[in-house]
Amino acid sequence: MSDELPPLPDDWSRALAVAAHPDDLEYGTAAAVAAWTAAGRSVSYVLVTRGEAGMAGTPPESAAAIREDEERRSAAAVGVHDLRFLGHRDGVVTEGLDLRRDLAREIRRARPELVVVTNHHETFGPGMWNSADHRAVGRATLDAVGDAGNAWIFPELVDEGFEPWPGVRHVAVAHSPQPTHAVDVTGWRDAAIASLSEQKAYLAALDPRPVAEQARDIVLMTTGGEDGPVQVRFEVFG
Repeated sequence: MSDELPPLPDDWSRALAVAAHPDDLEYGTAAAVAAWTAAGRSVSYVLVTRGEAGMAGTPPESAAAIREDEERRSAAAVGVHDLRFLGHRDGVVTEGLDLRRDLAREIRRARPELVVVTNHHETFGPGMWNSADHRAVGRATLDAVGDAGNAWIFPELVDEGFEPWPGVRHVAVAHSPQPTHAVDVTGWRDAAIASLSEQKAYLAALDPRPVAEQARDIVLMTTGGEDGPVQVRFEVFG
């Protein structure tokens, strides 16, 4: 990882992190979240699905409850206690007005200055195609930031009690193949590993190795490995 990226702007006190699935934010981004909450910043999570299609051999109706519980534990491990599940169907999330409206509602509810969202690009990197859910949620979130600040888009949200919120200063895209900024997470990798380790059933369904070993390898890979700068990288808009 490059040590030349500028730091993420710090002119914010509230962040809203949006992801398609439980576990998406735990793949490294949680290290930045841990640093932020320890510094007294407020971070909320929105999960578009309950991840019910993500566990081979476990029917969606059973997996949903497991994954929601694991995500709540993961969030708590990095100081996040405000999280919502929107209930869109895992694996077939549609980028459209319904999703934009739901996300605009959550932005108006949380009133963040920083919105964090997982990668909306077609790839994670060379040879790594991004999932349809990730692409849909990422793109819809970028659009919803504008929607949240415009009184004439989704006026029904005002009727629900959610006034426009034009106060988002920055959108930070995690795991982007085109990073522009970085957050120094020196000292916070253990918190991120603990957070991802709470995804016990999910990780066990993916790989027979011990969950703690998987979590450590993933967080090291996404925050800089054993050597070099320890950082989480973002593509920042605004």
